[in-house]
Amino acid sequence: MADSGAVLMKQLHDEHAAALWGYCLSLTGRDHARAEDVVQETLLRAWRNHDRLEESRGSVRSWLFTVARNIVIDEWRTKRTHSELSVAEVPEVREPSDQTDQMLMSWVVADALLALSPDHRAVLVECYFKGASVAQAAHRLGIPDGTVKSRTHYALQALRLRLQEMGVGA
Repeated sequence: MADSGAVLMKQLHDEHAAALWGYCLSLTGRDHARAEDVVQETLLRAWRNHDRLEESRGSVRSWLFTVARNIVIDEWRTKRTHSELSVAEVPEVREPSDQTDQMLMSWVVADALLALSPDHRAVLVECYFKGASVAQAAHRLGIPDGTVKSRTHYALQALRLRLQEMGVGA
């Protein structure tokens, strides 16, 4: 019995190992280490079930390919279940939040900006709305860095005052 198993394994290896290797490479996305593991596991299962292979009515190669495919699927399912998180309850679907207050506030700030001097408005637009650094704003506006800093300071004070006049609190 042991001799027939060894003979069958040598025969399986000689006839099917190259094709099985190529198939496993394609199943694993050309990952050589995983493909080698799948081939070894497939041949191990063939050795454990050599009596079924001897009685097999179908193709031995198709049995080997099916086993290899099932091994890869099982690995994928195991990895997927380990990476998925189960929750006790389905999360509630949030309704879209009302953006009315934010939109109104942006209109109020835009109106307050229009009340500023053009120099103060330009510095705030560059630094706060366009996200420019002091150096970038100075370059774009054609003024020294220190002027950008002082104008920004006074522009923010003027904007704060204008917003207070419009009834907007802190």
